[in-house]
Amino acid sequence: MTRPLVPENIRSLTPYPPGKPLKELERELGIASAIKLASNENAYGPSPRALEAMAAALAESHRYPESTVFYLRQRLARELGVAPGQLIFGNGSNEIIELLIRTFTGPALRNEPARGVLTAATTFVVYQLVSQAHGSPFKAVPMRPDLSLDLDAIAAAVDEETALIFLCNPNNPTGSTFDKASLERFLARVGPDPIVAIDEAYYEFLAPEARLDAIALIAHRPRTIVLRTFSKAYGLAGVRVGYGVSDPELVSYLDRVRQPFNVSLIGQAGAEAALDDADFLERVVANTRTGLASIAARLEALGCQPYPTEANFVLFDCHKDAAPLYEGLLRHGVIVRPMRGYGLPTFLRVNVGTPEENARFLSTFEAVLKGDA
Repeated sequence: MTRPLVPENIRSLTPYPPGKPLKELERELGIASAIKLASNENAYGPSPRALEAMAAALAESHRYPESTVFYLRQRLARELGVAPGQLIFGNGSNEIIELLIRTFTGPALRNEPARGVLTAATTFVVYQLVSQAHGSPFKAVPMRPDLSLDLDAIAAAVDEETALIFLCNPNNPTGSTFDKASLERFLARVGPDPIVAIDEAYYEFLAPEARLDAIALIAHRPRTIVLRTFSKAYGLAGVRVGYGVSDPELVSYLDRVRQPFNVSLIGQAGAEAALDDADFLERVVANTRTGLASIAARLEALGCQPYPTEANFVLFDCHKDAAPLYEGLLRHGVIVRPMRGYGLPTFLRVNVGTPEENARFLSTFEAVLKGDA
């Protein structure tokens, strides 16, 4: 008898749902000028300095990238006020999520207990996908009624299998946040043992008063790692540069698992230059917050319920099956994210675009909602 090609955890794995390429959508629907507001991308693109640095780096693209990410490591360490050895870099912060799960969790082996992952039920889906692929126990705790993370319930769910906890702040896809007092209370409850990964992919969009300085917690709780990325506010999603900040010992174990040359030469050059253009980043964040306010206000006027957000997207309840609305928007070349896969069949998520893209989304959505399109 031939045994199955792959184990059950791989057979039953549902891949991450990719967005359809804009050109393919336009071809299929016979439309032009489609806009994509589904992947929480920065519609303003990279900093001009980053574009210039990446263009210059192309001349060296026959060389392997610096495996230790040396120059970006030194620059980012100065920016954050940490030691270079506290930084781990990845092909986007997604890779660091995978490195954490591969390094610190897994099924029971020999006399060791299983090491599992704990997180919230409505959060970044990659935590669950990678856990399942790796065969690690996975547990998700229900959200609060307002779709924010229930830190008390997550702390109560910690057991002998809990090796790694993911807290996404601001949370994707809900946009909710938690404050410093709540986080400190949570950490006191879970104790020093499980690794707590605070995923701050949308950190730069946070209002200054909402920023936790989670990096400062590492000195007192070494099994803490803060994840960030250049994909969102810095507009470098296409070149894939993410990083984590933690205790040097924890980082050293991740580095044993990390593949060499995992961050491209082009990405390293772009990220380093992006850090030197604070004015551009400030404009992107300001324009994003303006766009959030205008989108939320209009959605509310149309009878929908936008949820408070500190990211670059708005999750909103349409109070009816959202699938026909999503399809209606799609037919008019406006791509947003349906939330049925998160157990929210009446919800959609839209990220902020340029002012012109925001206006097009709102006018198209109003027409679809009213049955005029």
